[in-house]
Amino acid sequence: MQYDYIIVGAGSGGCALASRLADSYPDASIALIEAGPHTARNLFVNMPVGVAVLVPHRLKTNYGYETTPQPGLGGRRGYQPRGRGFGGSSAINAMVYTRGHPLDYDDWARMGCDGWSWQDVLPYFRRAEGNERGADALHGADGPLTVSDLRFRNPFSERFVRAAVEAGFRPNDDFNGPEQEGVGFYQVTQRDGRRCSVARAYVYDRPRANLHTIADATVLRVTFDGKRASGVEVARGGRIEVLEARAEVVLAAGAFNSPQLLMCSGVGPAAHLQSVGVPVVHDAPDVGQNLIDHVDFTINKRTRSIEPTGFSLRGIARMAPQFVDFMRHGRGMLSSNVAEAGGFIRSRPTLDRPDLQLHFCAALVDDHNRHMHWGHGYSLHACVLRPHSRGSVTLADRDARVAPVIDPRFLSDSRDLDLLVEGARISRRILDAPSLAIFGGTELYTHPGHGEAELRATIIEHADTIYHPVGTCRMGGDARSVVDTQLRVRGVTGLRVVDASVMPALIGGNTNAPTVMIGERAAGFIAAARRGSHMAAAATVA
Repeated sequence: MQYDYIIVGAGSGGCALASRLADSYPDASIALIEAGPHTARNLFVNMPVGVAVLVPHRLKTNYGYETTPQPGLGGRRGYQPRGRGFGGSSAINAMVYTRGHPLDYDDWARMGCDGWSWQDVLPYFRRAEGNERGADALHGADGPLTVSDLRFRNPFSERFVRAAVEAGFRPNDDFNGPEQEGVGFYQVTQRDGRRCSVARAYVYDRPRANLHTIADATVLRVTFDGKRASGVEVARGGRIEVLEARAEVVLAAGAFNSPQLLMCSGVGPAAHLQSVGVPVVHDAPDVGQNLIDHVDFTINKRTRSIEPTGFSLRGIARMAPQFVDFMRHGRGMLSSNVAEAGGFIRSRPTLDRPDLQLHFCAALVDDHNRHMHWGHGYSLHACVLRPHSRGSVTLADRDARVAPVIDPRFLSDSRDLDLLVEGARISRRILDAPSLAIFGGTELYTHPGHGEAELRATIIEHADTIYHPVGTCRMGGDARSVVDTQLRVRGVTGLRVVDASVMPALIGGNTNAPTVMIGERAAGFIAAARRGSHMAAAATVA
């Protein structure tokens, strides 16, 4: 089977790119290949509160990866949920719509990523965004990705915002507005109270005859004709087949699977590839390096009682009428993303932008919700926005169906632990403010009386990812970067990477919206290449 473009991975970058190419070039055939299932009718995907089920469990829609034992976490293995299915991680995430800080993208440009400054990328954010509040200089209203205010606001989340203001932090009703700093409610990628994954936004809502969606198909490797990517080898339905690409192959499989596929295809560190029996097509030492992720620590506080809208095991009985309200009207508790409120704060007033992010949940969220507790409570997450620790992704096996070796090296740089300690102190200031302190309660693993040594030990025992891995196919202008500033893989032709793995540095916020932006940008790069090839062909004929 032949296509013009083959896109591997139907996540945030892949769906955006596939949709734009299909619309721009109706005469071009595009294959969008996904290892997981279609998600259009998955109840837990479409129902926002389903995030509480999708993230903690290894399902058809979640790879549920684990890291190598992490010395910085006391030898524990970290948990790495990743979306597996149409929509990718946007089908299982908490739907928080943030872009990071404008200075983050200016940093990218200073790092050698010409054309990726804030002013360069803002038009692509606006193009993707369909914000229900309307358009302005910073927001789009007509894009496919619906961005909305929550239809349900938990009264306890309201209490968190009031408590944070009482603790001295400014209120902010738009973290993607003129200022990121402050506390408030997140906007979410929801439409009519239901999850608006990138698959729903870009693919399911508008089927195109030239966009072929292929589910439950695992790409094993990119095939090459010399050093030109010519197609992909795919396992599906119990057999292996080769699909050919006339124009380009695009990897959009995420920060773990895109570098894995490059290496399984012979593009990566030569010595490592040879050690697992992969023939080398191009020696690219930085493939799989520069793994960066937001490390997070949560204070869970158990209370004797909570307002009637708190999420807990004891509250399951009241969910029946809520289910009816959601199914009929897309409203009520089940339209909640759980992490409704939060904020961006500076650990020191001299910083030029926030370095900590907060997520508040009106529920006890312990170990990614894998450790359930009977009773009421709430949790406050604090994560390091620009960690200094760097890790890697390598191959466990030459077979791409075997999970890669994920080593984030969390807290290997002591500055990250120092900042998490400060984040925990700030979190406790908020929890001690009157609007929350009135409920009393006890912390699950921490205690206000603990000294710094005990707090550090608790963080090492309980910290983990908040699901934003990037950087393993780093973009840059230098020869060692994996992709150039138009996302083309160096050392070969006909191959690009279009996902969060290309980020040279981690942005200060949730990574779904920036990955969609990367997909939008890639469509422009491919359009320019297509125009160039047509002009060259015309000149040859002339």
